[in-house]
Amino acid sequence: MLKDTFNALTAAGEAIYTEKRSKFYAFALPVENEEDIKRWLTEYKKKYYDARHHCYAYALGTDGSITRSNDDGEPSGTAGKPILGQIRSFDVTNTLVIVIRYFGGVKLGTGGLCVAYKTAAADALANATIEEQIIKETIRMEVPYADADTAMRFVREEGAEIISRDYTATSTIMVASIRRKDKEKLTERLLKILSLKLIKDNEE
Repeated sequence: MLKDTFNALTAAGEAIYTEKRSKFYAFALPVENEEDIKRWLTEYKKKYYDARHHCYAYALGTDGSITRSNDDGEPSGTAGKPILGQIRSFDVTNTLVIVIRYFGGVKLGTGGLCVAYKTAAADALANATIEEQIIKETIRMEVPYADADTAMRFVREEGAEIISRDYTATSTIMVASIRRKDKEKLTERLLKILSLKLIKDNEE
């Protein structure tokens, strides 16, 4: 069965972690796309312009398959990777975590840096609000007016909703939104209406 839920932030979280006088300001932020990410990075780099490092990681997509991490001048793998590891550990996607470091004058070493960035990211995520999201898909159909009520009944009975409706001289064109796991069942029921035609996206 296709997975039709994912976890995402519905409210941001913040945290401050201190290690040997270095301060790590961490921010866990909900994002929808790379434009959101660019906007947040620009904002936080401007706000904390005097910090030495602005490290981050993110995961995008309902399956979290789009990822990136950045060490921003820290030794390779000591900042972005631990941050991304915490995003994975919290099992969230559509999430950006930024950790900003103010150097305290004492070097932490690669091991110390990994722990610091990991801890700061984890604390910010723990302070965020995380909720399960349902993945929905759409079914586009054209059905003659005589069978429209039957199609509408099937849609309602399967827990879907009509999100748009257009009209032609002889039929109505409807788009139904439904939970991914229920799409196949509704499609099978709709196809029992012989006059109904399913419309693929490239047929619009």
